[in-house]
Amino acid sequence: MVYGSVRGVTRLVGSGVEASLAKLAPLLDEAQTPPARDAILAALNGVLGDYLEESGNPLAIPMHLRRNGRIFEQGVQTLSADFSRTPGRLVLLVHGLCVNDEKWNREGHDHGAALERDLGLVPVYLRYNSGRHVSTNGRDLSRLLETFLASGSAPPPELTIVAHSMGGLVTRSALHAAAAAGHTWPRSLRSVVFLGTPHHGSPLERAGNLVQAALGVSPYSFPFARLGKIRSAGITDLRHGNLLDDDWEGDDRFAHRGDTRRPLPLSPGIAWSAIAASTSDGPGRAGERLAGDGLVPVESALGHHRDPERTLHFPPSRMWIARGMNHFDLLGRLEVYARIREWLESGGPNGSPER
Repeated sequence: MVYGSVRGVTRLVGSGVEASLAKLAPLLDEAQTPPARDAILAALNGVLGDYLEESGNPLAIPMHLRRNGRIFEQGVQTLSADFSRTPGRLVLLVHGLCVNDEKWNREGHDHGAALERDLGLVPVYLRYNSGRHVSTNGRDLSRLLETFLASGSAPPPELTIVAHSMGGLVTRSALHAAAAAGHTWPRSLRSVVFLGTPHHGSPLERAGNLVQAALGVSPYSFPFARLGKIRSAGITDLRHGNLLDDDWEGDDRFAHRGDTRRPLPLSPGIAWSAIAASTSDGPGRAGERLAGDGLVPVESALGHHRDPERTLHFPPSRMWIARGMNHFDLLGRLEVYARIREWLESGGPNGSPER
């Protein structure tokens, strides 16, 4: 549904963005259920979200927290009844590009709901405009968490974050923004699990920067092939995995240039974990290093980089390759959930020995 929506949006582009947005109204009217309409809006925001926000368009999605499918406007004190089994443990789930929080429920499984059932963690879901710059969303997420976690009684609950795809970049950017702003919420952060996060970018976006037709290589990225320079700031941030304002300010984001990001290591004192997916069913198969899960290479998802200063040093026991899976299988496969649960049960930054 999501990528069908993106294809519908891209077919409209050509007569001008405003005219195309006007033509989008029938698509939204045809969406008979709120989930279908929300999926179309999430796809639209991923493709044109920065433009929607800058132009004051009401279709731009504001960042907010959700629980049980509804906007969650109150603070942690309203979650007190949910902390009955394991007091003060919260898990925040952060989605990726062109989707929303509803996509955590995949094929009848939701990592957040399962963690609540098995470990007593209270799940809260972030929804945001994924077409904005990663650093902009990171700054807003830090502010949101600072307000949210400070609104309850002391001490604030322990926080775990599970982030898929672009959501992992937003999470890392939020931690940097928190340090710059003097926010205190990172003191509550115990664990972060990345699922298919392009820490060092996606070659599909880099290829799109050089040859737009290269986006047609993957069925997941093909809908973006006709967008050209319409593609959002969020999408172009995926070229190298931009996290900071300095990574893009003052540059033409469509111009071809090398990776000039400032290295941003993982913060100490947090149990960092990373899962990469590979469509290959065995190690060493041809194309695995480049293709990865169809969108993100294995090495990018595990934080590996030829420049040692850019390498993210995940503990070996907290890295795992999910073989025979694509990018979105990471959201619903029980093997992935089993690894997440194992890591969160094991506790500290060093984790438990890998099985």
